[in-house]
Amino acid sequence: MRPSGRAADELRQIALEPHVSKHAEGSCMAKFGDTHVHCTASIQDSVPGFLRGSGRGWVTAEYGMLPRATHTRGSREAARGKQGGRTQEIQRLIGRSLRAVTDMSAFGERAIQIDCDVIQADGGTRTAAITGGYVALYLAFDFMRTAKVIDRIPLSDHLAAVSCGLAGGEAVLDLDYVEDSSAEADANFVLTGAGQIVEVQATGEDAPFPRQTFDRLLDLAEAGVGRLCDHQRAALGLA
Repeated sequence: MRPSGRAADELRQIALEPHVSKHAEGSCMAKFGDTHVHCTASIQDSVPGFLRGSGRGWVTAEYGMLPRATHTRGSREAARGKQGGRTQEIQRLIGRSLRAVTDMSAFGERAIQIDCDVIQADGGTRTAAITGGYVALYLAFDFMRTAKVIDRIPLSDHLAAVSCGLAGGEAVLDLDYVEDSSAEADANFVLTGAGQIVEVQATGEDAPFPRQTFDRLLDLAEAGVGRLCDHQRAALGLA
């Protein structure tokens, strides 16, 4: 039995709430159980220097945790004067993942800035950020389509992410903090709605693990991402 009482292949309670920000062109509150991430998408009429004159757009991301997102207060990175390595790694992952399903040539020289702020953390903040960030990005493109800036949503597929791990010798889906902190193996999978792999981060925490275990984790992730994409469709009115 998992600490949460969930089955091995059961997600936490998922909620993707669109339009939670009054001002952002796209927004979503992503809730994976007790992990809550506020995601916004902002349209900017400029691109990084390396893209100027190319006719191509850009999607990038920033990620941060509020001071009391965790059990003890963490200082704001802005107060420390620099971002930590974990923050930089996660926000680069979010940007890479969303760009993988975005047609950069379809919305001109504009940048979409995805901001993911962790309100409350209980494991899986990066996977919630990617899943909610996709909803926010879709809504920003829909805003542009409604304004007749573009004529279609330039996304090739849905995109979501989920964690899997080996806990108590069993492969389980969507780890919360209690499981994540003691898992023998831990992996984050970013997949498209069609099940194609965008990125995998996997670690044997205590010892190496066999290929068969990885395959089981991937099977769990593919099924979990499929259900997360269903939540995205419902949030976007596409179901």
